[in-house]
Amino acid sequence: MWTWFYRLGSPKWFYDISGRWLPWIACVASILLLTGTVWGLAFAPQDYQQGNSFRIMYIHVPSAFLAQSCYFVMAICGGIGLVWKMKLSDIVAKSCAPIGASFTLLALVTGAIWGKPTWNTWWVWDARLTSMLVLLFLYLGVIALQSAIVDRNQAAKASAVLTLVGLVNIPIIKYSVEWWNTLHQPASFSLISRPAMPMEMWMPLLIMVIGFYCFFAAVLIMRTRVEILEREWRTDWVRSLVKNR
Repeated sequence: MWTWFYRLGSPKWFYDISGRWLPWIACVASILLLTGTVWGLAFAPQDYQQGNSFRIMYIHVPSAFLAQSCYFVMAICGGIGLVWKMKLSDIVAKSCAPIGASFTLLALVTGAIWGKPTWNTWWVWDARLTSMLVLLFLYLGVIALQSAIVDRNQAAKASAVLTLVGLVNIPIIKYSVEWWNTLHQPASFSLISRPAMPMEMWMPLLIMVIGFYCFFAAVLIMRTRVEILEREWRTDWVRSLVKNR
């Protein structure tokens, strides 16, 4: 029953199987992102209050979703690495950190651009914004730990502990607009509840969210495959792979 779980922990098996997945995931991501971008920017109606400035949500909202989801993936992999000592989980966790930091930075920048015409300010020390900034610092801290510690096993353990401790920030981000009186508006789009906007506006947003997740999967697979080759370059299977190419 658990054979697949232990097979997934094999870098060679993951490298082989992910090579088959990658082209399909990348193709789906490209189609969804192109469709969602054109629909959202060119065909979605204007917002009755914000006008065309609301269109930045087609980048901001998926980026914010991915910033938090990527941290969850990193935390899960870190926990698996600490408990089951799976080499691949440490590799995936390391590959997640730069991707998550990029999405978090993109969410903060697009949020600031959206906030200027909406709130008449680029930044406020709002609970949602501040907790997202903390998330960026957590990502940067994990990246710094992984770079500063020479021993890969020790670096993986230290970054996993930091990731698991920082996990408490994720519910703070999600519920900050409910727990505190913040300038940031409540979520107008959710994957588990009825959207508070017309179908013509939320459908391209849904496409963009799914496209961002597929893009994240494709980039994560690519980074993980490169990291596997860097760590396993002395093994016979990598040498034979290079020789055949």
